[in-house]
Amino acid sequence: MLSIFNVKILPFDNAWVAILLCGIPIILEAIIGLITAFDIKADVLVSLALLASIYIGEYFAAGEVAFIMQLGGLLEELTVSKAREGIEKLVQLTPKEARIIDNDKEIFIPAKDVQVGQCIRVLPGQIISVDGRIIEGETSINQAVMTGESLPVDKKSGDEVTSGTVNLYGAFIMEATKIGEDSSIQRMIQLVQDADASKAKIVNLADRWATWIVVIALTASVLTYLVTHEILRSVTILVVFCPCALVLATPTAIMAAIGNATKHGFLVREGDALERLAKVSKVTFDKTGTLTYGQPQVIDVISLNSHYDNKKIMKYAASIEYNSEHPLGKAIVDSYDGDVFDVSDFKMLIALGVSGYIDNQLILAGNQQIMKQHDINIPIDILNQAETYLQKGCNVTYISIKDQLIGYLVLSDIIRQESSLMIKRLKKYKVEPVLLTGDNTYSANTIGKQLGIDTIYANCFPEDKLHCIDNYQKNDEYVCMIGDGINDAPALKKAYVGIAMGGIGSDIAIDAADIALINDDIKELPHLIGLSQKMMFTIKCNLTFSMTLNFIALFLAMTGILNPVVGALVHNCGSVFVIINSALLLRWRKKK
Repeated sequence: MLSIFNVKILPFDNAWVAILLCGIPIILEAIIGLITAFDIKADVLVSLALLASIYIGEYFAAGEVAFIMQLGGLLEELTVSKAREGIEKLVQLTPKEARIIDNDKEIFIPAKDVQVGQCIRVLPGQIISVDGRIIEGETSINQAVMTGESLPVDKKSGDEVTSGTVNLYGAFIMEATKIGEDSSIQRMIQLVQDADASKAKIVNLADRWATWIVVIALTASVLTYLVTHEILRSVTILVVFCPCALVLATPTAIMAAIGNATKHGFLVREGDALERLAKVSKVTFDKTGTLTYGQPQVIDVISLNSHYDNKKIMKYAASIEYNSEHPLGKAIVDSYDGDVFDVSDFKMLIALGVSGYIDNQLILAGNQQIMKQHDINIPIDILNQAETYLQKGCNVTYISIKDQLIGYLVLSDIIRQESSLMIKRLKKYKVEPVLLTGDNTYSANTIGKQLGIDTIYANCFPEDKLHCIDNYQKNDEYVCMIGDGINDAPALKKAYVGIAMGGIGSDIAIDAADIALINDDIKELPHLIGLSQKMMFTIKCNLTFSMTLNFIALFLAMTGILNPVVGALVHNCGSVFVIINSALLLRWRKKK
């Protein structure tokens, strides 16, 4: 066999270069593990194989084992590095400095030292260092890293900005509201750092197998020597039965799958979250903010007066709601595109609506009670018509001028465009979707029918969602919960796997979940479930292959067919195969 180790270019055997450079670190790691924790792992058997090969003069075999072992380690590092390449860009997005305004002077301080309430000037092209609120200036922000939005978002005074996003155009001054570990970018980084493949239960299983394999290899080596009195065979057994491929089989697959998930907008906090996800038979969904956008929009304008068409009613509504802080008021303004009337004597009427004057005429916008308080009659047929919308989970805002009702607006949360297709794809993986919502039964059934969800639980409080998931899991059904709000946190924690909507979800929901969907693109959920199932299949293939190869090589070594050199090649080629097979998960996507 030709090898660079056989070419005599040094005054000693060239194989010693590989033995010293690659073998010594392996031996030292084995010794440290044995002394500190009596940790019998793969490096113990590899060290014994190295030392035994040197003892019988098989320097080439020793050098080959050491070299290919380190090559396998390098390939694993490259796989892990490639897998986490997309996530670690988040770490690079953390600015080192912030420009603080102090007594009309600008000073630079480390970003980690910024305090809540301090004012920061952000120039065009700079990355925002902490979460905050703009107090002066206007700009456009690239939020792609946090929300997945491809287009810049315009920001003005009063708007929130998040750390890690990029200021594209105008300079502005912001007040810091969340710093350090509480900032958006740091929270996302923490999610990534928690994604440790060593936490997966199946990895621990592989480690336990590795320990037994060390025992089996030593026993087989000793027995073979006692029977044959050929030390070459005994050394070959130690070389071929090193459980490197077995140990590499699981973590490389998990890290590659985590990398794939990251590219599709998922941050996996723990490696075993994907392992658990592969067993899921039911996915329970919160409705608002998960299957819907979580933001009300005007879906219909009803005119009740021939002098006021829909466009004019909408203008009056947007004008009177322009200064409102209520979410429905803001939704009405956001749904209107045009100029507004000047409003005087604006008032917020708690639990009722708003009032104000336009051209010295009293304008009211609100619910049935505000109209009743001002003696404005709503005909029975109109109330019945509005009730139909209310039963569907919509909100109705009546509009009046002086003492006359002119129409009403219907507002509703909108189903995400991708939700229906996502549910269909989910069913193809033999996973049943379940809707858990606080909406009334009529509204919940309407949404469920539109999405193709058959199992629906309505009028759910947080404890109801928790109880529902607990009942499923007591019947040995593995449940995945997907939600976005604080009220979903208990269910996310209770579920076998919890997935939080990271873009619009609450901090508490994200903390309670195992996986965060950072760009809220829920259509990728079937991909994640398919990926988890493919990952487990890959791990099982890797384990089966490595165990089969080890025992075949053991038999060939015991019968004398394999020598240490060929045995080392066979064994380490198995490790390389496992790593390459795992790396294929990086680009996996189910064919349509």
